[in-house]
Amino acid sequence: TVGRAGEPHAVPVGYRYNAAEDAIDIGGHGFAKSKKFRDAQHNPRVAFVVDDLASVSPWRPRGIEVRGIALVLDSGGEAFGRGYDPQIFRVRPRRIVSWGLEGERRSATVRP
Repeated sequence: TVGRAGEPHAVPVGYRYNAAEDAIDIGGHGFAKSKKFRDAQHNPRVAFVVDDLASVSPWRPRGIEVRGIALVLDSGGEAFGRGYDPQIFRVRPRRIVSWGLEGERRSATVRP
């Protein structure tokens, strides 16, 4: 998300693919009080990254960046597990970029 001054705001979040909605739900502990949640209420354009190392020898990073529009919801976080805030935002991807998943960088723009 982007704060009021237009600066990017990146923090770790919980996420899960919601197959019924074909979307990605974002949430976490204390999520409803977080800057990220407040930012999404004011500007629904969001992005998040999941990355890891497939191997350290040889060095093989991989990851995916998802950009989309957040729909702020008052419930749904219970699906993440005990102690998670019910408030989430649901992201329907508009742009997806991946690297290291199939040997080369790939990207796709999703048209609504």
